[in-house]
Amino acid sequence: MSGDKSKRIGILWPGDPLLPVRITPEGCRLHRVFDALREQNVIGVPVVYADEVADEVCKQLLALDGLLVWVNPIENGRDRSVLDGILRKAATAGVFVSAHPDLILKMGTKQVLYDTRDIGWGCDTHLYRTLDQLREQLPIRLAEGQARVLKQYRGNGGNGVWKVQLATPGANIGLDTKVRARHALRGELEQEFTFAHFIERIAPYFGHASPVIDQEYQERLTEGMVRCYLVHDKVVGFGYQATNALYPAQAGAPPSEAPPPGPRLYSGPTDPRFLVLKRKLECEWIGKMQRKLDVETSSLPIIWDADFLKGPKSVAGEDTFVLCEINVSSVYPFPEEALTPMACAAAVAIGSNIKAMNG
Repeated sequence: MSGDKSKRIGILWPGDPLLPVRITPEGCRLHRVFDALREQNVIGVPVVYADEVADEVCKQLLALDGLLVWVNPIENGRDRSVLDGILRKAATAGVFVSAHPDLILKMGTKQVLYDTRDIGWGCDTHLYRTLDQLREQLPIRLAEGQARVLKQYRGNGGNGVWKVQLATPGANIGLDTKVRARHALRGELEQEFTFAHFIERIAPYFGHASPVIDQEYQERLTEGMVRCYLVHDKVVGFGYQATNALYPAQAGAPPSEAPPPGPRLYSGPTDPRFLVLKRKLECEWIGKMQRKLDVETSSLPIIWDADFLKGPKSVAGEDTFVLCEINVSSVYPFPEEALTPMACAAAVAIGSNIKAMNG
């Protein structure tokens, strides 16, 4: 831990340790985070991570007061298992870490959609713990005529998210039955598979005893997705994406005509379009999630986001909202309005952590 009066917090992101490039706060994509921390009298320290230099990075972390992490669940074909190990070691040694790997397992995997399905932001959601369970139960749900969206336990950028439905509504489902499926990765098109072939595509997601989550497809996806950015339990901004992953082609057009995802447009926390959703989050859903997952407010991530689609209208004709993902591992980019609250929260968290460590 640092012995001077200046708090030192690492900003960690993935990189290639073999590239002879001198990393500076001014030269990285997170330069605004360094600037915001500096305004709170916190010194930001660049930390470039790769598994090959994990031991060296661990030593670097142990000399810091805190750490903010920007590393996706799957990065260049690798998972976070090695990184999470050294983050836990650093946290045990007294370094403040956001987001802590144990917290990510509670709220930053797709299982949160199942665990919190009954707090007001959920929809018809199921969890398959084994491939056999999916093979037996998914046909029952497809037979009801509703498209389903399957999501692997950990992933980002649409990796491991599939929309699937029967190619012929009402068909009896067997291994040779045709289904239409589309992977949510950018550039992927809808394809037709036999049910058996589709199961083969999904099978790797059950590795390491990981479950697969199944949600009903939201028909109002064409009205756009709203990403709510939060610092702890307060909404600090929004991102609206009108055309997003799994957006369908126009009626009568071939699947290849489905439009690609468009840009996400950012706004501050007072955007009038999303105030109803903001109130729901701050006054109801976040508290319920915390109680369900046993998470203290001070343990919530310094920066995180939650993606929402519009659900069916209520009986009173009001909009409902369906959670489709929480991002904790690597939240970037984000609205300009999030910077100061994020930096303030980091400064307070590090100060409280230092005070607790010093008794």
